[in-house]
Amino acid sequence: MTKSRKNGSENKRTWWYIAMLAVTLAGKYKAVLPLLSKIAVPAGTMLLSVLAYAWVTRNWMVGAGIVAMIFIHETGHVLAAKRKGLPVTLPIFIPFLGAFIAMKKHPRDAATEAYIALGGPVFGALGALAAFALGAAFSNVTLLIVAYIGFFLNLINLLPIHPLDGGRIAAAVTRWLWAAGLIGGLWIIWQLKSLLFLIIWVMFAWEMYQKYGRSGGNRSFVLPFRINIPAEYLRMQGAFVPGEEHRRELSFSTWSDMDRNQIVEVVWDSLGVSERVTLQNQYLIKSVRVTGVKHMPGGDEPITSIVAYCEMSGEPFEHDRYFEVPPVTRWAFGIAYFGLAAFLGAMMAAVHGMGIPGVRG
Repeated sequence: MTKSRKNGSENKRTWWYIAMLAVTLAGKYKAVLPLLSKIAVPAGTMLLSVLAYAWVTRNWMVGAGIVAMIFIHETGHVLAAKRKGLPVTLPIFIPFLGAFIAMKKHPRDAATEAYIALGGPVFGALGALAAFALGAAFSNVTLLIVAYIGFFLNLINLLPIHPLDGGRIAAAVTRWLWAAGLIGGLWIIWQLKSLLFLIIWVMFAWEMYQKYGRSGGNRSFVLPFRINIPAEYLRMQGAFVPGEEHRRELSFSTWSDMDRNQIVEVVWDSLGVSERVTLQNQYLIKSVRVTGVKHMPGGDEPITSIVAYCEMSGEPFEHDRYFEVPPVTRWAFGIAYFGLAAFLGAMMAAVHGMGIPGVRG
């Protein structure tokens, strides 16, 4: 009887702890649910990719190994981005396409983007090297196959084509590598007979045509904005009230703040008013024009304020500041880029030389 009462008391205490935990989690659901969703989506897509690769290779261990190689690669990007102070999401896996991370804030210069891009292949190469070392030490064919796939995936990623990592690293080495990527990409397509890679190459070729094959005017942008001017201010200044069909060019000046945002100060000289516009990217501003004016009536006054609709025209300023990389940094990225590519190619040759079934050159 005593033992039965003791067990009953322990059971009640256990259920009490569970109830208290449930109440605590329910009270903190606003913090718990977003965290679960952030983990659930990457984990779910990872599991789906394992199943997909296992189905194709008819070996679940190889399928899991491929996903592990991709995960290590993406981890390199995440850590590199965080080291540069850029917030990123956890990797989202897409079967047969790899994985990607979403960046909430994009790099402002080619060197930073190259650093983040290089982090993936470097970590990926280390992961594949670890699989190779374990496979060779224990004569494990599965690990050697996974290592070969890891070396291959990271080497392909170094091809200087957007959106592959090599295309982003090339911007900090020399943009002439993009031309090499266009030519080399055709050879890769011929060798792999890959529809996916053909699509990537076509998209990159179109991007290059848009950037360099067309005149700069086709890359221009028009940014609309408004200037609000109280009518009382105009009367105090003795300035005229422009008509609704009024059109004119406005003077402006531009500079960058500490966060490398571009500040454009627009001045309507005859009215003595100005307006500041903040742009998150750098642009070469060509003109600022008033495209229309609206009178805002109110109360007993015929006009309480006017709204001037303006357009700011220009083109991306990428060819100047974004690609400005110190020579020493260019050499460092170049040595790392070509050295890593040579290492991955050599390791693929080493695994292929072992005569492992399923590994082809």
